[in-house]
Amino acid sequence: MAIDIKVKRGLKLRLKGEAEKKKIQAPKSQTYAIIPDNFHSLIPKMLIKKEGTKVKAGEPLFYSKYNEETKVVSPVSGELKEIERGARRRILRIIIEADDTIDYVEHEVINPLDVDAGDLKAHIFEAGCGIFFKQRPYDIPVDANDTPKAIYVSAFNTTPIGADFEFILKGREEHFQTGINALTRLTAGKVYLGIDKTSKSFLHDIKNAELLKISGPHPAGNTGVQIQKTNPINKGEKVWTIRPEDVAILGELLSTGKFNAERTVAVCGSDAEDRAYYTTLIGAEINSIIEEVDTLKTRIISGDVFTGDWSHNGDHINFFNNEITLIPEGNQYRMFGWLPFKDNHIPSFSNTSLSRLSSKKKFEVNTSLNGEERALVVTGEMEKVMPMDILPMQLLKACMTGDIDKMENLGIYEVIPEDFACAEYVNTSKIEAQEVIRQGLDIMITEVG
Repeated sequence: MAIDIKVKRGLKLRLKGEAEKKKIQAPKSQTYAIIPDNFHSLIPKMLIKKEGTKVKAGEPLFYSKYNEETKVVSPVSGELKEIERGARRRILRIIIEADDTIDYVEHEVINPLDVDAGDLKAHIFEAGCGIFFKQRPYDIPVDANDTPKAIYVSAFNTTPIGADFEFILKGREEHFQTGINALTRLTAGKVYLGIDKTSKSFLHDIKNAELLKISGPHPAGNTGVQIQKTNPINKGEKVWTIRPEDVAILGELLSTGKFNAERTVAVCGSDAEDRAYYTTLIGAEINSIIEEVDTLKTRIISGDVFTGDWSHNGDHINFFNNEITLIPEGNQYRMFGWLPFKDNHIPSFSNTSLSRLSSKKKFEVNTSLNGEERALVVTGEMEKVMPMDILPMQLLKACMTGDIDKMENLGIYEVIPEDFACAEYVNTSKIEAQEVIRQGLDIMITEVG
């Protein structure tokens, strides 16, 4: 039985630069990197400590200091080239120089529906696929000893010019179904799969999952919205989430015994020349997919325009990202840019902008904030794009002041930074809402656990 979810509040940004629906095999990257900061709150303990050591694809590189079952494995075989460290010997990147031919660690082939649930979970975490799961609340790596009340997979991406997960999963349908079957053994509740209600893809025929047929603007595709609409999180409860392509990687591991770290990356944005979907591996060099760009004129974002990280030539793709977005740098001053109706080529939520009159026109955006952070907060502004049953402005204030009781009462357990991306975009105060929510979540992790 499917559940229809219609989201009315939100923001639909019509931007130029969507990736063309074609898959291209990206050139082989010379090096691949695992970045511990991609796993928020995880403190890595190295299993392979000596540079120059040979590793196989799927061989564990490090584990979580507080949870030994949570391991991160190498996406390729090759030589451990460098363990890059920062202040206080904090690990910044683990760089592997890849072999010409990938040599895999061989795991047992398993039918997830025919084995003991405990043995299946141990196998998944031992093989390195446990790191794909994130825990709500807090959006952090999960504890293998927990049993979530539900698992959510959102295959409906509503971010502007974001990757199309249905297209990414073409050709991997069987592995995706196997992965879904495995998820059903990891939870005492249901597996929920969010899909585009208007699409006609194979996802509508997936078995062993409760389908959520979603319609509406961003953030309708966020798992946070889907969780609150179907099975809200109460204090003490835990829900796991996992991205669609990672479900396919999990399914392939169980079907073939190999950890195939294939990552499909959509190159998009108005400054991208060859906009398409590129098949590579987790942690590949960005310049193995796109040509080197002039970073004084173009911003490279590893991820989408709302939640991605600022990257540079020579950096590596973040562990979970399916997009590389290129947009112009906003380094040009707009004279009298504060005037209403001026420079209305910018998509705006304000009724003072003529861009509101066009329902089909696509816009080119840059990195300009079009203002500075202000103490004044416009009441009711954020609520217009927040489909979740929370008070966004009040929750932000509670996070800023570190008021734990108010954060709990206002719904901190139900949100993560990406849920505030639209609120951050439309608010005229230029408050870094996602950063504030992350700080609030970190306070809760420290004080409440």
